[in-house]
Amino acid sequence: CRSIGVEFTVIEDIEERNWLREQMESTLNRLDLTAAQQRRILTKLTDAEIFEQFLHTNYVGAKRFSLEGAESFIPMMDLLVDRSANLGVKEVVIGMAHRGRLNVLTNIMGKNLQEIFADFEDDRPEDKIGRGDVKYHNGYSTDRVTPEGHQVHLTLSFNPSHLEFVNPVVNGRARAKQERAADQDHIAVLPLMVHGDAAFAGQGIVPETLNLAGLEGYSTGGTIHVVINNQIGFTTLPSDSRSTRYCTDISRMMRVPVFHVNGEDPEAVATVVELATEFRRRFHKDVIIDLFGYRKYGHNEGDEPRFTQPEMYRAVDAKRTVREVYVEKLVSTGKITVEEAEGIREQRRVELEAALQETRSGSYRTGVNSMEGLWSPYKAGADADVPCVDTSVPRPRLERLMEAANAIPEGFAAHKKIRRLYETRIKQALLGKPFDWGTAEILAYATLLTESARIRLTGQDSRRGTFSHRHAAIYDMNTGERHVPLCHLEEGQATFTVFDSPLSEAGVLGFEFGYSLDSPDALVVWEAQFGDFANSAQVIIDQFISSSEDKWHRLSGLTLLLPHGFEGQGPEHSSARLERFLDMCAEDNMQIVNLTTPAQIFHCLRRQVVRPWRKPLVVMSPKSLLRSPKARSTLDDLAEGRFMRIIGDDTTDPDTARRVILCSGKVYYDLVDARVEREIDDVAIIRIEQLYPMRPEDLRAAVAPYGDAELLWCQEEPWNMGPWFFVNARYGPMLGRTLLCASREESASPATGSKAAHVIEHGRLMDAAFA
Repeated sequence: CRSIGVEFTVIEDIEERNWLREQMESTLNRLDLTAAQQRRILTKLTDAEIFEQFLHTNYVGAKRFSLEGAESFIPMMDLLVDRSANLGVKEVVIGMAHRGRLNVLTNIMGKNLQEIFADFEDDRPEDKIGRGDVKYHNGYSTDRVTPEGHQVHLTLSFNPSHLEFVNPVVNGRARAKQERAADQDHIAVLPLMVHGDAAFAGQGIVPETLNLAGLEGYSTGGTIHVVINNQIGFTTLPSDSRSTRYCTDISRMMRVPVFHVNGEDPEAVATVVELATEFRRRFHKDVIIDLFGYRKYGHNEGDEPRFTQPEMYRAVDAKRTVREVYVEKLVSTGKITVEEAEGIREQRRVELEAALQETRSGSYRTGVNSMEGLWSPYKAGADADVPCVDTSVPRPRLERLMEAANAIPEGFAAHKKIRRLYETRIKQALLGKPFDWGTAEILAYATLLTESARIRLTGQDSRRGTFSHRHAAIYDMNTGERHVPLCHLEEGQATFTVFDSPLSEAGVLGFEFGYSLDSPDALVVWEAQFGDFANSAQVIIDQFISSSEDKWHRLSGLTLLLPHGFEGQGPEHSSARLERFLDMCAEDNMQIVNLTTPAQIFHCLRRQVVRPWRKPLVVMSPKSLLRSPKARSTLDDLAEGRFMRIIGDDTTDPDTARRVILCSGKVYYDLVDARVEREIDDVAIIRIEQLYPMRPEDLRAAVAPYGDAELLWCQEEPWNMGPWFFVNARYGPMLGRTLLCASREESASPATGSKAAHVIEHGRLMDAAFA
């Protein structure tokens, strides 16, 4: 196979295997390229090489993560886009790390050169204090017309330095675009991921993302993966970074073809592109391309690779560039003259020089434009700048939807307990009796669906719910058939999808974040099995969810449901690490709520869609409160109420109150019980339902009636966790008062593993709250 090696015997499907064998044997893995195609390859090689050399000369020592040594990647990307467009692809969603990213932005995406150079000049620092990102993380989108006249939209997703974590984000974006375009065959939108060899083998997010490819809720009809294989990771050789022969061996779990290709043979690269795109289009599966090259400099341009790889870099220093070798080949075969090749090179150099001069003259200024098209109706910025909205729903409509959302088809053999649950939901609502959290949540979804808002809900066991409270899907006891009542509310309703996710946090949450980026008009919900496990996706939370607006001017309305609460279940089933989310709060970047009633979750979920403000919503969702007779609401609360950021106490006389307890979440009910048991009537309890953003005027208004009464914050978390540090730093100054604190003692882990110890701690917490 000369410059190409193909792994395909691992494929179990005979049709796929035979097709590949026939394609390779009939062509001997070598395309018969026209002179025009060869010239285009040369042009793209020239673009790649000259761009890197130009930056190296004009911005000495500046980090750019050069592509030199793997320049064939640019004609490869060019061919991938064009060939995919010929096969019906209308949009390509690209994810890649820093290596070669600026080259892709310039020579594939067509980003204005002045914008690229302006980032290097960095002459407007005041505009970027505390925000923005480095130039090789930025994304871009553009429309491109192929040589055959096909228009294709290209999107390069922004990404952090955390390698490979953009992968599920790309797949989520692609899935959202496919569904919006009704692309059921997954032909029109192509996810294209670019990896590094060390990261592809080393980062756990890679197999997490690969595992999503064949699943109903996450499939995109196949991703094309390109590994830029420099045969080194920073200073680490393959022998120290993986236990396998190839960096791509992790993909064997997928039973898909892997094309290993020598990047110094651009025409072999073109052959591999032809095979890969056709395989993906025909079989709707992932494809891996392993592009072998090298890295001319160190990990970045200021790094000295010869400290650790002297032999490798003696070989690198002796190499001619891919372009030089390819020019020699074309000249020797009469396809081009030396003068023509130099003309292509000089033309590109002149374009680069002109763009640099324009940038340095100050006549060009970059701008950020991220709120067009699909996003134009939605708002970013400050919470206070966006009015509150009415989230109530007329009672007759609620009654009708309650029946429809809990209807069991005739002849459907539902489990007797599920049938009883559905009947109870309807009966309680219609009779005006209080109902539980799950009922209110289902009603929130039903009302939104009938207002044209799509809903996507995923997570481990989310169809049923970890605590068996939701039952959004029911199953026939005889046939196993699944029925989702929320999909059958009324004619013309929006789409409702609910999926049980694989046992993954980072991969799945990244996917849902990506989905939300292209679904501002939908409610996109990810639910953790327990909130404690959300930190398995900490990179997605830290690098994407909490900071994408600040770094990349990109909004997300993603909702996280994180079961949280101290109930004696031990250190790994008690805390969603609320304090970590609060620590990341700034500039109204996201919403953190800890709710206490079913009506609150109803109005909160509706507000997330009805209000045009698109920020992530993090819900500390309950566990024991899901069925607690104390945490109940009625249809009137949904029909006449609204979301309340703070809920006051109308049972305590403000004139006689000696203390006001501020709290959030489940501990409120513990405090109420303790107050009754102790026959205390001079302590008021105020619930902070939305911890962030907090409007100072709301907080002041809540405590104002109590005058100089003592203010105490009570939380069930340890002193060094939970909201206390956040509350003390933020709410104290808002009120101009000193806050006391009642909490569990400081602890290195969130909770005790002893149920008996938990009870003792709880008693002491109540003692401190009412002392």
